[in-house]
Amino acid sequence: MQINKNNQPKGNMSRIRLNSEYRNKIANRMRVHLECEDTQEKQKYDELKANQIQLNDDAWKVAEKIVRKHYTEDDVEKAYYLQNKFENVSTIAKDSCFHFHYMGEKETRDYDNNLTMEKATIEKHFDFKLNGSIDTDNNSSYHSGDEQYGYALFRDELKAQDECNPDILVEQEGKENNPHKTKYCDNNNKYLGDKDSGYGKQWNEKYQLDLIGRDYCRDRSIACTEQEFNFLISWKQAKGQFVMAHQKWITSVLDQMKEIKVGLKGYKYLDEALELCNELGLNITDAEIIRTNSTGLVIYNPKNLAERIKGMKNKNVDRKAKIEARLLYEKQQAENSLN
Repeated sequence: MQINKNNQPKGNMSRIRLNSEYRNKIANRMRVHLECEDTQEKQKYDELKANQIQLNDDAWKVAEKIVRKHYTEDDVEKAYYLQNKFENVSTIAKDSCFHFHYMGEKETRDYDNNLTMEKATIEKHFDFKLNGSIDTDNNSSYHSGDEQYGYALFRDELKAQDECNPDILVEQEGKENNPHKTKYCDNNNKYLGDKDSGYGKQWNEKYQLDLIGRDYCRDRSIACTEQEFNFLISWKQAKGQFVMAHQKWITSVLDQMKEIKVGLKGYKYLDEALELCNELGLNITDAEIIRTNSTGLVIYNPKNLAERIKGMKNKNVDRKAKIEARLLYEKQQAENSLN
């Protein structure tokens, strides 16, 4: 169907009314389109993602150096000898998480409430597993895994799976646990695997060492230098920044999708929805929507709604640009009120 400038169909063809099926199809196409756009948020995510393997490799070299100063190769060989010789000896195993510490100083208050510095052991937990903690309070007795890192790092692989959703934790931010969230988290985790399968197995085998002692890593805190400690802290922070980049990018997409769905819900005809798509850079026809498998809301003019959504893509704008955008919006609102 071809539309003239006034959004009226040419010839005697009647306008096609929007229904739930068409709205869902268009929304799905728009979600894919928005995720492919080269926005500031996506650029940041892509930039940090490209650094992750080297980032982890560099941190692992530091961790391995610390561990091997404490548990030497000779010590490991002797421990394996004793463990293999005696059935009741179980003293060595492979591990990927460690507690490191150094002697530093921390702030405290004296009897008169004056600020003073005193010597203290500064300790932190560092977990190199794929779902290892990104930022954990070292005084906590429980270290929860952070699935968001694996979801962000292997996003493309998860997106290619029918029953997986790497953005589920961003989409469900602030919501209680529910069957929808649980379903996709379970599917994501199953696909990524753990110590016995999938990407998790490959990842964890790459970052593990033979360690002497009990199974639980908290029972062995290994001394390191302050410089080594701070380097590993920066590694954990960098991983957290990558997770945040993923979250900000997808949140920007979700914010735009909210506006799009409001518009789609308000439109009555398919050509209005297609005009919105075209204004946002997604060129699709009614035939593509049809052949693939009044609400009381204010109906947004497609061009105005498109401009509103375009303005949501890049958050880093200066004050002058914000003022200009606001003046343009107020002008459009005034024009609409006169029509």
